[in-house]
Amino acid sequence: MENSKVFAMKFSKIYPLLVQKAERKNRTKEEVDTIIGWLTGYDDEGIRGQLEKDVDYGTFFDQAPAMNPHCGLIKGVVCGVRVENIEDPLMQKIRYLDKLVDELARGKAMEKILRR
Repeated sequence: MENSKVFAMKFSKIYPLLVQKAERKNRTKEEVDTIIGWLTGYDDEGIRGQLEKDVDYGTFFDQAPAMNPHCGLIKGVVCGVRVENIEDPLMQKIRYLDKLVDELARGKAMEKILRR
C-alpha cells in the first residue's frame, strides 16, 4: 500500500484494530494506550480527543505532543521492513507503533516494550 493511503486512514479505524490485536493475546486496551502515550506523548484525554475528531493517521502523528526521544531504540521487522531503515519519518512513526503493539501481543513485558 502506498504511503499516502496509509497516512489518510482514519485513526478511529486503526485504533480498535490495535486494541483487538492486543486483547486477542490477553493484553489490555490500557496497555495499548500506555504504548501510544509513551511513543507520542498523548495522554488518555488526548487519544480520546483525536478519536472524536476522527483525524487521519498522518494528522494523529503530526499533532503528537512529543515523540519519545528513545523511539530510535525500536528495532525489528514490521510487514517485512526493518523499522530502523524506513526513510519516510511519518511512515517510520506509524511502523514504530505497529512494532510496539506486536511486541505487546507477543507477550513481551511492558518495561522492555517501553525501552526502560
